[in-house]
Amino acid sequence: MRLLSTGSGRVARSPVHHPLFARCYARISVGAESRLGMAGVRERLLAGLSGRVIEIGAGNGLNFRHYPGTVAEVVAIEPEPLLRQLALDAALRAEVPVDVVPGAAEALPVKSEAFDAAVLSLVLCSVRDVERALGEVRRVLRPGGEVRFFEHGRGGGRVMTLTQQALDRTLWPVVSGGCHLSREPVAALRAAGFRLGPHRRVLLPEKGPALPTSYCSLGVAWRPDEPDAR
Repeated sequence: MRLLSTGSGRVARSPVHHPLFARCYARISVGAESRLGMAGVRERLLAGLSGRVIEIGAGNGLNFRHYPGTVAEVVAIEPEPLLRQLALDAALRAEVPVDVVPGAAEALPVKSEAFDAAVLSLVLCSVRDVERALGEVRRVLRPGGEVRFFEHGRGGGRVMTLTQQALDRTLWPVVSGGCHLSREPVAALRAAGFRLGPHRRVLLPEKGPALPTSYCSLGVAWRPDEPDAR
């Protein structure tokens, strides 16, 4: 907890608690590593990173084993208690130092401009306030710092988009730990002031029927070089 930036030096109790979803996600995500090709996506997401990295919404820590040896330290933020415990277990097996920390994306418990890179991996769909969360990412990155992102969101034709929006208004967030299907992560990054680099659409699964969760974006963005005046 040496990275805390709050005046009191304490982390508030996390309001995120989805024990049923967390158990289901932990099982499904492990199977998706090979079945959906997620392991390969994680390799591409994290390749070439170096320095100090913050991963926001680390889940059960499946990214940890894919960080290259050029990374000096990973601070992994995870608010959900069961997933955080699984992430702690995964951190012990990682080849780079990983510090798993409780906290929410909208109020990261770390110092400003403390990181060279931030990783957003299937997290913007479930944060409560995307704009505030990305504002926090800007705050904790050094000027010129890098964002690696892999996020699902709106995609497909009109029928699929309407389906995603209907699910978002009804059962989907309730049964999936607050996840939303029709958010637009690339547009949100641009609106938050990040400079977008190469990014591309990834369809998961690559073969087979398209699902409301299938439309993903994989890419990189940067915080502008000038100091953040906000």
